Amino acid sequence: MTFADAARRHLDAVYRYLLVMTKDATLAEDLTSDTFERALRRWHRFDPKRAGERTWLLMLARSATLDHFRADERRRRREERYTREQGSEETEIRVDLGLSPALEQALGTLSAAEREVIALRVVVELDGDTAARVLGISTTSCSTRLNRALRKLEERVSADVAV
Repeated sequence: MTFADAARRHLDAVYRYLLVMTKDATLAEDLTSDTFERALRRWHRFDPKRAGERTWLLMLARSATLDHFRADERRRRREERYTREQGSEETEIRVDLGLSPALEQALGTLSAAEREVIALRVVVELDGDTAARVLGISTTSCSTRLNRALRKLEERVSADVAV
């Protein structure tokens, strides 16, 4: 029994579990990546006498999910506290990054997490490991999020140019 065999056999089950838990396909994909990254790092400690592969992987998936929701809740509380401290006055801050109007508009349609990973990897030019550390996610998840965000940008800019 190898890690690759276990991953192949149980990838769909882990993803489906996470999809039900999160109700978000993108987040489920990210957490699936986190789960299998954790599993690979801990594979040497896997004991089939204590739990089957599937059970062990689902336990890791549950842990990844709980970690994510706890971190998300802490982030939300920090943002609410910051908003209260700054007052309720909303001001839009415009920064000229020297981008085309189409690209700026497309960036505005991305989620905060997608904009953040683009800012770290493309604008600030951090390497993947460092960006992942800043975001508090795995390198794999960081790479997946960046690829997804860049694909969305490309689609939206291409659509604007085609119009």
